[in-house]
Amino acid sequence: MGRTGSPSGGHVFIVAGTLYVDPARRDAYLASCADVVRAARSAPGCVDFAVSADLVEPGRINVYERWESDQQLLDFRGAGPDGEQAAMILGAEVHKFRISGVEAP
Repeated sequence: MGRTGSPSGGHVFIVAGTLYVDPARRDAYLASCADVVRAARSAPGCVDFAVSADLVEPGRINVYERWESDQQLLDFRGAGPDGEQAAMILGAEVHKFRISGVEAP
């Protein structure tokens, strides 16, 4: 089962939202993200990282990340997506949410 909260017991934050790409290119975009997802999940401070196809909107990609600190996210992210990935993104709505506590549903 996945981790909940920060392994160090501190606060975490979530980066979540949506990216929009040409529906005909969505699978190619997601395939280009596989190495990034693997790298993120092994990066210091990454609690979780996922990029996935939306089940009902063919051009929509859902983004979900949990990090222990802003600096660890910045250290991993650097300049952001590579040029080829960035060129495929038609729109985006992604936000950072600071979490002060985690509870079971």
